Amino acid sequence: MKRLVCFGDSITANDYDDEGRERLTPRIAKAIPDWKVVNSGISGNTTVDALLRIKEDVVDHHPDLVIVLLGANDSAIHRNVDIELYEENLRRITRTIGPEKTLLISAAPVVESRQDARKNETLQGFASVVEKVAADTGAHYLNFFEKMSGHPGYEDFLTEDGLHFNYKGYEFLSEAILTKLKSI
Repeated sequence: MKRLVCFGDSITANDYDDEGRERLTPRIAKAIPDWKVVNSGISGNTTVDALLRIKEDVVDHHPDLVIVLLGANDSAIHRNVDIELYEENLRRITRTIGPEKTLLISAAPVVESRQDARKNETLQGFASVVEKVAADTGAHYLNFFEKMSGHPGYEDFLTEDGLHFNYKGYEFLSEAILTKLKSI
């Protein structure tokens, strides 16, 4: 059985929301039942944190493919991971996994009126870095920032904090990922 690891922060962490509804990994697992889907998301993680746990939480699972969704915390004002360090960390993550087995996904836009720690202009800059790393390394890439910000009413995909996904948001994200997986 092939293995898919979902590696990231709070957007990836947890299989179910507080009301028992599916988040990301159960949705993907249902759609690709011939794969074992592993959730390796930890709330609050940046690429710095992710590198500290990549062996145990990714490599040791011997994945055939890894979804890497990191950047919302790196770009946060209070976390302040420099964009150059973010780029180098993504390169290290991609090299460790292997570019042919890595799907880099840019972080989603936020609702700025509900989110004081992140700005869409900054997130867009971080998304450009993800695209650059994918192009330079040969990793797979999903520009989720562009896909979501281009969707009318994307704000309806986010919870009251303007950052985290609600049920509709996870539906949108999982569909985007599953569409991308078909092309890999």
